[in-house]
This record gives sequence, structure tokens and C-alpha cells, in this order.
Amino acid sequence: MIISTTKLFVGGLDRDIRGRQLNDEFSKFGVVKFARVKLREDGKSKGFGFVEFERPEDAAKAQAEMNDKELNGRVIKVDFARESLERIKAREERAAAMAAEAPAEAA
Repeated sequence: MIISTTKLFVGGLDRDIRGRQLNDEFSKFGVVKFARVKLREDGKSKGFGFVEFERPEDAAKAQAEMNDKELNGRVIKVDFARESLERIKAREERAAAMAAEAPAEAA
């Protein structure tokens, strides 16, 4: 497992929170690359999500200040995301494949 320096896990979320609100809450700490709430197949929240920052120092500040804070009436847990090497490799391969396809679509 690798612990990210820019991606945060956010748990204990209210079921009504979506990525846009996560982005709004966390963007006060720096530039957010993405904010997503994980959803079940029926479209309901799983109660957790991820926020990725451009800079590690912004992620560290957000983790320190948002962990154990209340958001929409619930105390949230914020920690640095952990990812397996296999998941990182698969994501990099998908990104490379998409980049390779992009010029062909533009033509």
C-alpha cells in the first residue's frame, strides 16, 4: 500500500453530500483537482469520498483542519488515501490509453 500525499479519504459523510459540496468545503485549503463521493448502484451515497489537491501541503492542511469536524451535522474523518500498487498501475494505464486515443478523436 502507498499513502498518497495529495489525495484524501473523507468518511462519515451525510448521505446528501455530493462531490460539488466536497469541492466547495475543501477548496478553501487550495486547488482541488477532483472531489468525488462514492455512490451505490442505486445512486445513493456510500457515505465516503475522496478529495485530491494539486499540492501536498494543501492536502496536509485540509486533513489537519477538517478531520473530526462537523459537516452537515455529522463528524467527518479525513485521512490520507491509501492505494495499492495494482490500482495505481491500472489508473496510469487507463490514462495512457486515453491520451493515445485523444489525437485520433480530434482528427
